[in-house]
Amino acid sequence: MTADPQAPGFRRSSAPDGSRRGPRLRHERLVFARMRTSQDRFADAITAFAGTMGFVYVHAVWFAVWIALNLSLFGPAAVFDPYPFGLLTMIVSLEAIFLSTFVMVSQNRQAARESIRADLVFETNVRAEVWAVHMGKALGLDPEQVERHVQEILRQSRSAMDPESGVEPVAPEAP
Repeated sequence: MTADPQAPGFRRSSAPDGSRRGPRLRHERLVFARMRTSQDRFADAITAFAGTMGFVYVHAVWFAVWIALNLSLFGPAAVFDPYPFGLLTMIVSLEAIFLSTFVMVSQNRQAARESIRADLVFETNVRAEVWAVHMGKALGLDPEQVERHVQEILRQSRSAMDPESGVEPVAPEAP
């Protein structure tokens, strides 16, 4: 992703004197929020509620009342879905279909959000790399020597992740 002034979430910062200082990085939440539609907010609200204990409690009470009514515990006049509760079964099945659809919609949106986040992280890393190279050149450092040092630290760090290797993590100080 490039620093596109037309992209959602892109901001140019201004210095107190009104001059431009260059682009600021976009924030994943801002980019993602601008992409949300009312349908997305509705699906997220349903999914958020379906994942709570409140949802479980509401259903436990609903099922208990439904079964109590239809087992004639409140008199035979209250029965509207006698055992084996065919209407309740159909309603619960339809609810399961819709809830699973809402969960999939939310998962797809979360995947899109992760993709945006990955793009922004990549953009940040590229910016940091470019700045580091320019600062290294300005300081008169040998980029090849720095890269060899980075590769050695990465190799040692990967080895240190294996507890059986006996290799200690290294600090990235200069050689």
